[in-house]
Amino acid sequence: MEISSGAIGSCSKDQKTMYQEWFHYADSDGDGRITGNDATKFFSLSKLSRQDLKPVWAIADSKRQGYLGLIEFIIAMQLVSLAQSGREITNDILNSDVDFQSLKPPSMEGLDALLAKKRRSLKSNDNEANGTPTVQSTPSANWFSSKPSRKASLSSVTSIIDGLKRLYIQKLKPLEVTYRFNDFVSPALTNSDFDAKPMVMLLGQYSTGKTTFIKHLLRSSYPGAHIGPEPTTDRFVVVMSGTDERSVPGNTIAVQADMPFSGLTTFGTAFLSKFECSQMPHTLLEHITFVDTPGVLSGEKQRTQRAYDFTGVTSWFAAKCDLILLLFDPHKLDVSDEFKRVISSLHGHDDKIRVVLNKADQVDTQQLMRVYGALMWSLGKVLNTPEVMRVYIGSFNDKPVNEAAVGPIGKELFEKEQEDLLSDLKNIPKKACDRRINEFVKRARAAKIHAYIISHLKKEMPAMMGKAKAQQRLLDNLAEEFGKVQREFHLPPGDFPNVEQFREVLSGYNFDRFEKLKPKMIQAVDDMLGYDIPDLLKNFRNPYD
Repeated sequence: MEISSGAIGSCSKDQKTMYQEWFHYADSDGDGRITGNDATKFFSLSKLSRQDLKPVWAIADSKRQGYLGLIEFIIAMQLVSLAQSGREITNDILNSDVDFQSLKPPSMEGLDALLAKKRRSLKSNDNEANGTPTVQSTPSANWFSSKPSRKASLSSVTSIIDGLKRLYIQKLKPLEVTYRFNDFVSPALTNSDFDAKPMVMLLGQYSTGKTTFIKHLLRSSYPGAHIGPEPTTDRFVVVMSGTDERSVPGNTIAVQADMPFSGLTTFGTAFLSKFECSQMPHTLLEHITFVDTPGVLSGEKQRTQRAYDFTGVTSWFAAKCDLILLLFDPHKLDVSDEFKRVISSLHGHDDKIRVVLNKADQVDTQQLMRVYGALMWSLGKVLNTPEVMRVYIGSFNDKPVNEAAVGPIGKELFEKEQEDLLSDLKNIPKKACDRRINEFVKRARAAKIHAYIISHLKKEMPAMMGKAKAQQRLLDNLAEEFGKVQREFHLPPGDFPNVEQFREVLSGYNFDRFEKLKPKMIQAVDDMLGYDIPDLLKNFRNPYD
């Protein structure tokens, strides 16, 4: 994740200036992004074949954004230079001994003449502008414009994420608003939800090494971090990139438009006072945001109720996160009642969960085998899935592995496990775009099912008399009503919400005021899932495929 001085993407000042000029020339829309169409035109000047250019785009656009920014463009140019010298371009080239900083720029046929022509054109435009007075409209003049704002078409988007934003506003959000999906399931999405960096959440009982794990990855402590054998982290802490080191209170970041945490306001002041954002400049945090959580309570402590909905908050973060790490240590394998509720709240996000058996060098190899077996047995009772969870075994802290306890074989195992986990973390930014699409499709399906449920409850209400009794009957027999909806519209039963949780929210509403089913809205979401999203992915795939 970190870029060293001789690594790909780094270059001298003069080269960067030259690449910037090339970038602005290639960027036909002037939006700071080079799309597939821009790339095919510009990269053709290199006289390389499509087969040679295919891996260049794949490596440069490793995050699958569907476009290249300046850094990705420089990476592409360096790879083009290597390809021109006869070097085979593969993913392994990133870890090769090539000194990218001293690499010569690629040969681009006719580019100098094209750049000179553009400079002359810009100069003549400047001269005309200086000779003729131009009338500039003030910003306030546009406030009272009677022209309606034109609805942007999907053809004008410049990345997959931009396309998802447009689809959400034009097709999915109207359905969510009409059937109050945002009150029941998840608040409406904002631009910051789409643009946010990938997140990794750490869950576990107190003193299992969650904060130490983050410190180990960052190679430094983050602002406000506390480490100790007792329950030290008593709040949710989001560790993210910032210009300087500081801690921001939860109430402040929950109302910031550029932060994806506005949905947390639904958990009230009691939670926001136990929530904070820790910012610091760090290369790793430019790619990933970490969520450190309070230790899950066990024994007598869990009887002391928290002042906020702990499982609700973890469920909210689970939906936003790209990876969820459940931390255990050899001396805390029991899954308490609260931990069971927390793990249950992760339902629907099983593909994101990884288990970490931390502090494994505190026991010898024989004990470790028994501990591993006991952990899998404990998890088997909680996670209702036939698949075995991926468990990473190691000691994720800055201290050297206790080789006296685990022996040379154990030390080698820990090192390999740590490499696997770090590799998993490094792949998160690359998979972030795919994850956004996956979560968006899941949300669209959930919103559709929600609309069917709400409209069904409205349909079951009488026109005139006995509305209160009818509503109570529907509430009492909600599971049966879910079954009716499922059979009528041929929906998978596993996609339906939790009956008890849904009933709890539903009890505060008047069913008679719900909307009837609007087939056009449902059809719009079906078209989005069936045609618009596949077309979007097709438009922003590798242009050399």
